[in-house]
Amino acid sequence: MSPESKPLTGLRVLVPRGGIWGDLVATALREQGANTVIAPMVDFAHTEEEERLVEALRRLEDGYYDWMTATSATVVDVLAHHEAKIHERTRVAVVGEATEQAFIEAGYQVSRTPDEENNTTEGLLQVWPEIDEGTVLKVLTLRSDVAKPVLTSGLIDRGHDVTQVVAFRTIGVPVSAHIREDVESGRINALLVASARIGREVAAQFPNLPESTIVACVGPHTHEEAVAAGLKHSPMHADSSAKRALIETVESAIDQSDMLD
Repeated sequence: MSPESKPLTGLRVLVPRGGIWGDLVATALREQGANTVIAPMVDFAHTEEEERLVEALRRLEDGYYDWMTATSATVVDVLAHHEAKIHERTRVAVVGEATEQAFIEAGYQVSRTPDEENNTTEGLLQVWPEIDEGTVLKVLTLRSDVAKPVLTSGLIDRGHDVTQVVAFRTIGVPVSAHIREDVESGRINALLVASARIGREVAAQFPNLPESTIVACVGPHTHEEAVAAGLKHSPMHADSSAKRALIETVESAIDQSDMLD
């Protein structure tokens, strides 16, 4: 595909998350011709369940759990922050491409993931044979404060011994003055909004976006929450080919489960 025929050629796109997620998305966007600027607008902070988390991680290191689950790559950051390791007897089940890659890059073997056709928490429950064999399993589920406890509920409904811990909170991060100037001047001419939390940050940090700026919200829930937070979308890009290409490129690179904060 020549540069001229790539749908995002000429766009300078702000990617609002870092880490493996940001790298995967930025690579996909560049393959479609975009120039990317990774500027994280969310990060993780200590949970209100810190004491329970520390105790759960101690048990994880001791091999108390048969399985642990994660639906966010940030769980790997939490393990690293606490200098915690997963015992070799404990198996790992994850949801999301970025989550799986983060665990593998950290040196962990991932034993269960959903099918590509249904890469969701519900999809994981459907392709996890060990949880339907009748043996009561000890499972540690680590999640963010905004993630729905779908895995936890599904495992408890099957009679398993589940320890659920909110491992981290998602907080907003101010962008640098340089990034803010580039957005407000239109030098960054497309913003990627990949979650409701990011939508709120974009609305708060960039209240006066240029009319020419493309705002691409991935998913209807993200769009609704961003608009409710005051994020304004230019009518000139309501259904533009560039906006559609942005959203389609991100969705092709990252599973919906990875759009969560």
